Amino acid sequence: MRVLVTGGAGYIGSVVTDHLLRAGHTVTVLDNLIMGWREAVPAAAEFVHADTGDEAALDVLFDSHSFEAVLHFAALIEAGESVKVPEQYFDNNSLRTLTLLRAMLRYQVMRFVFSSTAAVYGEPQIVPIPEDHPLAPTNAYGESKLIVEQMLAWFHRAHGFRYASLRYFNAAGADPDGEIGELHEPETHLVPLVLQTALGQRSHIDVYGTDYPTPDGTAVRDYIHVSDLARAHSAALNYLRRGGTSVTLNCGYGHGSSVLEVLDAVRRASGRNFRIEMTSRRPGDPACLVAEVERIFATLDWRPKFDNLDLIVAHAYAWEKKLLTDRR
Repeated sequence: MRVLVTGGAGYIGSVVTDHLLRAGHTVTVLDNLIMGWREAVPAAAEFVHADTGDEAALDVLFDSHSFEAVLHFAALIEAGESVKVPEQYFDNNSLRTLTLLRAMLRYQVMRFVFSSTAAVYGEPQIVPIPEDHPLAPTNAYGESKLIVEQMLAWFHRAHGFRYASLRYFNAAGADPDGEIGELHEPETHLVPLVLQTALGQRSHIDVYGTDYPTPDGTAVRDYIHVSDLARAHSAALNYLRRGGTSVTLNCGYGHGSSVLEVLDAVRRASGRNFRIEMTSRRPGDPACLVAEVERIFATLDWRPKFDNLDLIVAHAYAWEKKLLTDRR
C-alpha cells in the first residue's frame, strides 16, 4: 500500500516506518522535526517536512499522492508536562489531528491507524485493563488522545471512516539490528534513563515510590518491545485493508514488570551497578498498568516476538551504547 506516516521521525513512528518498508509498502513520512529526528527516517521513505496542522501543506501532499491509509504518530507525549500546559496538548494532539482527518476526508483516504495510549483509562479499576474499562484520564495527554478516539468514532458513524486505535502501554527497546531506537530530549522514560545511568551519563536513577501495593512496592508497567508494537501497526493496517471494521485495541503483553525488576534487567544487560535514590510517589502514578490482550490476539494476525524484559533491555542497551559512541 501507499501510506502516509505522520510523526515518522519519532521513536515509534520511525520503527514502524522501517517495518512497513520491509513489508513492501511505499511510505511517505510527514514530520515537523520539533520532537523527531531527520536521521531517524529510513532512507527508503519519502520525507516531507511539514506540520499536521498545516492545511495547505496537507492539501499539496494529498493532492500529489494517492495514499491508501494514514498511520498517525505525531503528538506530544509527556503526561506530566500536559498537566502544566494542557492547551499545548489539546492544540497539538487533538486539534491538529482534526485538521489531518478533514484532509483525509477531502481526498477520500478512509483508513487510519491511530497511536493512542493507556492513559485514556486513568486510574485502573481492573487489572489487567480491558478495552471496555471506564475512560477517565488523569492528565491532558490522555484526554487529548481520548478526544481523538471520540472523533474517530463519529467519523466512522458519519462517513464510513475505518480506523484502528491502538492503546499503547509502555513501549521500550530498540530495533534488534541496532539501527533505530529511543531518543528524546529531555529523556523521561524509565528504561533509557536507567541505561544512561549505567553508562555513566547520569549520576543516579530516582525510584518514585516504594510503598505501592505491588510485590516489591514499586510501580508495575506492561513493557512492550517497540518492534512488536511496529508489527501490531502493520497487522492493523492489513486488517483494515482486508475490510475490517473500526476497532480499538490494547497493545501490551498482558503482564508487567516493576521498577526494581527493570533495574535488575539493566544490571544484567550492562554488567554494571549504579546509584539509586528512593523518593516519594509522583502524583497520578497508578500502582499497576497491565493490558488485557485477548482482543488484539483475536482481531489481528499478531503475536509478540520479543516478550521478554531482558531482551527488551538488551536491545535498548545496545542502542544506548551506539548513541554514546556516536556522540564521542
